[in-house]
Amino acid sequence: MKYMLMIYNNAAALDELPDAELETIMDEVDALMEELQASGELVGGQALADAATARTVRVRGGVPAVTDGPFAESKEQLAGYLIVDCETEERAVEIATRWPDARYWAMEVRPIMHTSGTEM
Repeated sequence: MKYMLMIYNNAAALDELPDAELETIMDEVDALMEELQASGELVGGQALADAATARTVRVRGGVPAVTDGPFAESKEQLAGYLIVDCETEERAVEIATRWPDARYWAMEVRPIMHTSGTEM
């Protein structure tokens, strides 16, 4: 089953981390990515541009409204994602618990539905 692991962080707080701590985080991410590639569980993923570059689109009554910024008023924003193909949800959660952002902010694990949607 494929799972999307959504990475949430706080860009301002991340910028305030000491360089050594930030380097340790990046080393952990690199090691975990190498492990997931070697195991064949990594399907893909990307970091996202700063939340300040986001545009939110809503259509109400047929009228589009585009606003600057992310959809949520929050300090924590979606910063990136991974897609993994795991045997169990427990394995996807285990991967998320090892991602450094989970220690500082949050990771969300959500199954990816097939186009039929019948697995849920």
